[in-house]
Amino acid sequence: MTTTPTTAFAALADPTRSTIVDLLARRGELTAGEIGAEFPSSASAVSQHLKVLREAALVTVEKRAQQRVYRLDAAALAAVEGWLSARARQWNARMDKLAAHIEKTRDEGEL
Repeated sequence: MTTTPTTAFAALADPTRSTIVDLLARRGELTAGEIGAEFPSSASAVSQHLKVLREAALVTVEKRAQQRVYRLDAAALAAVEGWLSARARQWNARMDKLAAHIEKTRDEGEL
């Protein structure tokens, strides 16, 4: 399963899901129970958040005996980061052009 920037951002827009991603980034693999213990919400609610992250291909899950172990999907996160970097370069170039135009206009006394 691959992620798209839109899907990834939609999944990460929720504070609980972005916190789960932060937890996995800091601590590595975690079981569903360990993730759930970090939140006051029910195990069912946390499970729904994990499902959204799986469907967005931001995390992977591995069943080990009676546990489900979650980890970040580094390739999916790298793809999202690459997309963000490209957008940042585009906007920085546009802002540089705007700044140059404003400066030129100001120098010519039109502002």
